[in-house]
Amino acid sequence: MDAAESTAPARRTVIRAGAVAAAALAVCPRTAAAATATTAPRPGAARPAAAPAAADGAADLPLRSDRNTQGDILAGSRKDHACLLLLRFRDPVLARRWLRRLLPEISTTEEMARFNAAFSAARVKAGGTDPASLSAQWTGLSLTHAGLRFFAGRDPFPALPPGGTAEAFVQGPARRAEALGDTGDSSPDSWVFGGEGPHRAVHAVLNLSADDPEKLAEAVDRHQRDLGPAQGVLVFRQDGGTLPGALRGHEHFGFTDGISQPGVRGFHAPDPATGTTVQGKPGARLVPAGEFLVGQEKAGKRPAGLPAWATGGSFQVVRRLAQDVPGWWAQARERLADLKRAGAAPAEATDTWLAARLVGRWPGGTPVAGCPLAEQPCPAGTGPTAISYRDDPQGWHTPLFAHIRKGNPRDGLVAVPGRPPLDPAVTDTHRIIRRGIPYGPAYDPEQEPGRGTNGASRGLVFIGYQADLVQQFEFVAKQWINEADFPAGRSPRTGADPVLGPGSPVAFESESEAGSRATTLRFGRFIRTEGALYAFTPSIPALRELAEGRLDVSVELHPGAVLRVGDVLDAGAARLALAADGDLVLLDPSGARRWSAGTAGKGSEAAFSHDGELTVRTADGATAWSSGTAGHPGARLLVRPGGDAVVLDGGRVLWRAGDGDGR
Repeated sequence: MDAAESTAPARRTVIRAGAVAAAALAVCPRTAAAATATTAPRPGAARPAAAPAAADGAADLPLRSDRNTQGDILAGSRKDHACLLLLRFRDPVLARRWLRRLLPEISTTEEMARFNAAFSAARVKAGGTDPASLSAQWTGLSLTHAGLRFFAGRDPFPALPPGGTAEAFVQGPARRAEALGDTGDSSPDSWVFGGEGPHRAVHAVLNLSADDPEKLAEAVDRHQRDLGPAQGVLVFRQDGGTLPGALRGHEHFGFTDGISQPGVRGFHAPDPATGTTVQGKPGARLVPAGEFLVGQEKAGKRPAGLPAWATGGSFQVVRRLAQDVPGWWAQARERLADLKRAGAAPAEATDTWLAARLVGRWPGGTPVAGCPLAEQPCPAGTGPTAISYRDDPQGWHTPLFAHIRKGNPRDGLVAVPGRPPLDPAVTDTHRIIRRGIPYGPAYDPEQEPGRGTNGASRGLVFIGYQADLVQQFEFVAKQWINEADFPAGRSPRTGADPVLGPGSPVAFESESEAGSRATTLRFGRFIRTEGALYAFTPSIPALRELAEGRLDVSVELHPGAVLRVGDVLDAGAARLALAADGDLVLLDPSGARRWSAGTAGKGSEAAFSHDGELTVRTADGATAWSSGTAGHPGARLLVRPGGDAVVLDGGRVLWRAGDGDGR
């Protein structure tokens, strides 16, 4: 569902090459190296042949050749079979040894991007059929707050500013369940993971996926055996897999899943005609990479305000969402009858007609926005991502409560009824990269007649990546999905998302002679939260540090980021802030100024450039103060718990504040 969408002895990737790989070479020669050889120095794992240093289009798309970030964040594993192993460890020394052995198997963005490009090219060459001669096995690792603290032997945050993503991460979804709508049957008391006491707390999420179920089973067995010497415990195992037959690529309610992902600047090629959308995916906006990957530039150049260990990583949300398939469809039939009695639905409308409006798409993925009567192929030159709500402010075509519209209002977000929609860029800071996969068998009405959830357990394993838990996952869940008064100010109120949200009346708006009329429909909840975790997917360098029991908790201001009045980088013993009077200052825990740039009355913003210079600028853009460290691309600005702020070029201090003169 759209809102729910080193040196080493071994490597995780298993790639089989054959005739289809040769076809991929003909179509996409620069990516074929990822699919032409295998080596297997360690039983149960294999390493692909060495790849060139840059992936396709690396000059313009540098994130595609990133070997430091984990691949599932931006590239996505895209595998038919997956398994999450939720782990807890007893001995930190043995756990770090386990992590050192695991590190060579962690899949990188470059590897996944190369393989996915070769696979896609071969699929096109084969007329849309998956190339059986190409397969891969991927490995990812995320750590909870308890896990980071366990491996590092210290708290990963030097300070915990209230209301921010660090606080949300530390608290976890169980403590925040009520605000997220996880109440009643979805409350943590009934969760199979994430709601347990400290003795069952999860330290790590090992994410395994593969094309070949036998290869995946071998990998899962091997990793479970490896837990013994590490004194690791399997807290929970969650298997998932693509549904078979006609439901392939669909979730259990029968709708195509994972269609509308955000494009990422620096990873996805821009459409030359717009510059703001993804090439080949009309309507899919390109979002700054820093909204998903800590350390990259964020929308509005906002500072991440996170410790240095977070650079190159992403916050991960894991949720097990159980789906009552017969109950949901029975409800759709009942509400359709209500609409027909009210004269708000055509006499020939089917339950699929209404279900498509609840989702915002027909089961095959075609948006109802441009295809209101029945599902048809998308018009030539468009596609399932080409959705606009700008000319549908009342929700006559795509209801305002539709799942995909509540989760991503696109260009139809009207802040005040009667006013024009906001620029779609407003929503960039609330997008999420989704990596969901179904679990459980497909529903068979002949085997499981009737309503309720007495049959087999089934649902969606939701995995989401973002740089800010509060402004992304939690914002969308609380302010959009679950909020009955979103869009705000309408009478009657729009209602909550009838697919993913809590039970709620919704206003089904339709055109009438007097304008718009609303028919109130009552929807119950047929998706239940059965488990939830907040984890963090660190970069490969950060994992190496953790394997040695180290963690850099200095707070980093990344290149390209801008501090504005009121912004604070809080490292506990030292806080770098742009004060209300425009002075860039370093404060001690009591709030006393330990250092000042002397820009009171002049400073408007402070920026850290990509060539390593910290400057305070006036309102007209003039430089009011500078660190004098330009000419050092790759330099880092850190606010350190020891009480100072520094610009470092490698291990060399270029500038320092906190010793009286700032140098």
